Amino acid sequence: MSYIAFEQVCKDYGTGEATVHAADHVTFGVEQGELCVVLGPSGAGKTTVLNLLGGMDKATSGTIRVGDKVITQMRSPQLTQYRRLDVGFVFQFYNLMPSLTALENVELARQVCPKALDPATVLAQVGLENRMGNFPAQLSGGEQQRVSIARALCKNPALLLCDEPTGALDSQTGAQVLELLTQVCKTYHTTVVIITHNANMAPLGDRVLRMRNGTIAENTVNPFPVKVGDIAW
Repeated sequence: MSYIAFEQVCKDYGTGEATVHAADHVTFGVEQGELCVVLGPSGAGKTTVLNLLGGMDKATSGTIRVGDKVITQMRSPQLTQYRRLDVGFVFQFYNLMPSLTALENVELARQVCPKALDPATVLAQVGLENRMGNFPAQLSGGEQQRVSIARALCKNPALLLCDEPTGALDSQTGAQVLELLTQVCKTYHTTVVIITHNANMAPLGDRVLRMRNGTIAENTVNPFPVKVGDIAW
């Protein structure tokens, strides 16, 4: 069985004729250690799938498994533990605490996760060893996103979920962030899921899911992912 398995997952909003099928019998698998790129236009269901996978929303029907855990059978306290211990989140907007330094922002992860890595070591690994004492306002957009990634990695998660992680960045800085995410996947054997509307990212993925109207339109395994530097932005 795949590390991530969606089986006929539906997520509906509203009732009757006003019902919106944000996820419509979604079925797919992702293997452990893969970098999976989920592509699709706005409204395709990408964020819904990410929220369901991250335990931030509950499916209307179907089954979601991550490793040996059945996410769709979890109650709220179990979902809280799952989000805290197993999943790292990276968002388009960095969600850093403005009154805390880079190091202090990353240390927040260690306060909620007992298996956390050393914050200073993780910041050094993302190239910010000389910026640990800086506040977010003193960092560039790319540096803030790297702090966000370091905070997620500090939890030592098995699964890293990234929602448009380069959406607020220029192409050069975005390429640096994507390079970091591919390195994370290889170095830590972390399963990384990136949702994006940017089809140019597709060649980076070990697996590419294309979504349309709440469904998986295409599930492609890429045996030869390209390097970030080889992508035409």
